[in-house]
Amino acid sequence: MDQYTADHSFNRKSPELDYDVAIVGAGVVGCAMARRLTLDGAKVIVLEKASDVLDGASKSNSAILHTVFDAPPDSLEQACIARGYEEFLNIFQSLGLPILKTGALVLAWSKQQQEKLEALIEKANKNGVHNVRMLGKKEILKREPHLSNQVLDGFEVPGECLVDPWTTAHAYLLQALVNGAQLQRKTEVISGKFDGATWQLETSQTDVRATHVINCAGLYGDWVNHRLIKESLFTVTPRKGQFIVFDKAASSLVSSIILPVPTKTTKGVVVCRTVFGNVLVGPTAEDQDSKTDSSTNADTLKELVAKGIGIFPELKNCEVTSAYAGLRPATEFQDYLIRHFQDRNYVSVGGIRSTGLSASLGIASYVSELIMGDSLQGSTIENPVIPVPDRLSEYHQRDWQTPDNGGIVCHCELVTRREIENVLQGPMAPATLQGLKRRTRVCMGRCQGFYCMAEVAKMTEDFFNPPIALVNNEQ
Repeated sequence: MDQYTADHSFNRKSPELDYDVAIVGAGVVGCAMARRLTLDGAKVIVLEKASDVLDGASKSNSAILHTVFDAPPDSLEQACIARGYEEFLNIFQSLGLPILKTGALVLAWSKQQQEKLEALIEKANKNGVHNVRMLGKKEILKREPHLSNQVLDGFEVPGECLVDPWTTAHAYLLQALVNGAQLQRKTEVISGKFDGATWQLETSQTDVRATHVINCAGLYGDWVNHRLIKESLFTVTPRKGQFIVFDKAASSLVSSIILPVPTKTTKGVVVCRTVFGNVLVGPTAEDQDSKTDSSTNADTLKELVAKGIGIFPELKNCEVTSAYAGLRPATEFQDYLIRHFQDRNYVSVGGIRSTGLSASLGIASYVSELIMGDSLQGSTIENPVIPVPDRLSEYHQRDWQTPDNGGIVCHCELVTRREIENVLQGPMAPATLQGLKRRTRVCMGRCQGFYCMAEVAKMTEDFFNPPIALVNNEQ
């Protein structure tokens, strides 16, 4: 058995329904894709091999809505980010999504970095971002009084924003689901055949028939291409990014998104607030072979703490609440790799790295225009249903502030009983504790579930298989 095949023993089932589009992968790009195509009138199914959505690269990112100030000029990535950024600003209020319009500062800490600032500003202007402006050290420290006085120079990017990385993607997929799309989790795509008109997909659950297949499998995008079209369009080399999260008390120290001068391989280590009220430092950029190893390293985390303190010295007085690592689906190419095989009704969406959250809506629109035409006709939904969003932002109204919420279960993150119950009983109910965390932030605060885990286990025992108590006993 090679790396592209899976060994599954089960009884095959006949496909129950046909679809216009089968989307492989429920990361942020797959979620945005499902929303766009559903609203454009397609009958959509999303196939996700994990137990919950956002369980791959999309679960761990810096949650920055990027402009295209440092994107490769005239690239597909630049076009998709620009389009996605604009669409997000047009829809976030209607979807009830939080946004913090903090702006960003790109700072130089050495003469070598300082020498690159002018070229970065020229790139921003070439990309259509004309409101960037050089700032002197005095003005930078006036804006960020807690910043280290070792900063030399920098410029501002007013359009950079902070968003909720999970609620955003969940809202996209939830809107698709309440308007007719289907989601199948624990469904790995094993193989497929195209007969000239329709795809027949063999999965680890029920077989699926669809006119079009869109590969949004992220870290496994290269494997899915091999399984379905027998072609090697790219090779994913997982790039690990480790983060540390400082306690909420640290948020008063940071106003803007603090960006480093980027390199050819990474945007570098960022320091910023989160919409959850913490301060984030990261990510690193470590290429590896494993698509599943998201472990953290004690020495690397110490370096991140030191990096954060070097930028904001008063962070030395703040506690680190948590640390985590995520994997980005880097490839051997610098640009996004979106290929449309019109003769096979197949689209491969690959190489969507750290800018996937910002570009996801733009990518979805781009792909929709590729397939929604002569080969796939649909009637746009005129008045789509808009689902009630999860409300996790520390800077916007939360459920604990409204009446009849059932009381607070998680006191660190102020998660109410009603929030947990609504998520468990609603569409796309999480099947694991990690999924529930991403929907509510329960057990993600300072105590990391020490005080509320027992109550959460009790509330979810009829929803999770295996239940939390059994999982904890086996660990």
